Order: sequence, then structure tokens, then C-alpha cells
Amino acid sequence: MPRALTAALLLTALTAILSAQEVLRGQVWVELEPRPGQFIDNPAPPDLLTLRRRALEEASLFFSAMIYGWSFHYDIGERVRGIDEELELEPQGTIPWGDPGLLATDAGLRDNRFYVWADFRPNDTQRRRLSTWKTGTVRSAQAIGHGPLGDPVEITDWVTIKQAALEDAARSAIRTMLRGSERNRPKAVEGFISLAEFPTFRMDAGQWAASARFRVNITEVVSFAAY
Repeated sequence: MPRALTAALLLTALTAILSAQEVLRGQVWVELEPRPGQFIDNPAPPDLLTLRRRALEEASLFFSAMIYGWSFHYDIGERVRGIDEELELEPQGTIPWGDPGLLATDAGLRDNRFYVWADFRPNDTQRRRLSTWKTGTVRSAQAIGHGPLGDPVEITDWVTIKQAALEDAARSAIRTMLRGSERNRPKAVEGFISLAEFPTFRMDAGQWAASARFRVNITEVVSFAAY
């Protein structure tokens, strides 16, 4: 077999292996104790199994948002016209906790928090979904969103509270992007949005603040002239 052909076959095989081994990675953390001033019946921190479950529930939300993303309809709002600002997000797919591709690869305790590095190995279909977020009219946008801190919560509620701040960041990212691309303020826009990487969270003035980078594909712009 000619050397050139052999080298080409080896390169093709190596590319296939690397693609099959593609891994998404991100870090999440869970509070070990309630925040100061909160009342809780049982002040003992959760056990490690519960902490791991909370962390992976959160990681599955972020991996889902990276691979599948959301479709959205965003009414930008106009106070003078009496139009409220509202963002509707519809998940395009989910990765449930317990998915065989979702793993906790490293964990540790620091600053009264339980940190977990989570890995996800996408299958062929999911890799194709990921590739669509890097082509065509997809643009990058970064923003900070806010959501309520909430009281001591169960596993699912913990993720829901973090999700509220993340979705507000998505709203802010779309709005900021429109300011830079639309000469006249539209009434509404529709399209698709996904996470580019894991967001970061901090507490800010009694709220969660989520800083996130998104990939946004606007498919329709509705002007006020249409009404």
C-alpha cells in the first residue's frame, strides 16, 4: 500500500478516535451550609451523596444547554407603548441526571463549598448538535443575569433557582446583542440560544448573579411597523 494512502487512512482513523473521545467539561459547586441569617430545622450539612447528586443535577442542566440549547421568543418591551418585556425559552433537549455519559471526575471541599468537575461524553447525534452552534449565523454574546437566592431547598429546587438566574442572563445577552445589530428597536425576536461553556455564579446584593457566554441564532425579527 502506498505510503501516502497509508498516512491518509491513519489520519482518518485518528480523527474518528479523537471525535469519539470528545469530552465536555465544567465545574459546579454546592453550598455546604445555609447562608448566615437563614433558619433551617437541621443545620447539619448534606451528606456527600446528596451533594454529588445536587452537583450533577446542575451539571446536566448546563450540558443540556450547551448541546441542545433553547428556542426562544423575546418580547423586548416598550414602556411608552405599554408592552412588557418577556422571554419565553423552550428546551430543545435534556440530559437527565444518571445519563451514562455524565460523570463526576473530581471533587473537593473548599471555602465551605463542595466543588465537582463534571464530564460529559456526547454521542454522535449530540456532537452533530454541538457543531451546529459553531456555524452559519450563530453569534456569541455574554451577559450577567440575576435570580432569587431562595431558602434551603431540595435537590430539584436548587437547580431551578440557579436556572432562573441563567435564563435572566440569556435575556440580557439577547437584548445586548440586539442593541449592537438593530438600528431600530424591534418589537420581538425569535431564534435559538445555547450555552457556550459553564456559567459562573456569585451572590450579589441578596440575589444569585450568573455570568454566562451564549451562542445566539436569531431567525426572525418582528418590527413595530407590523402592528
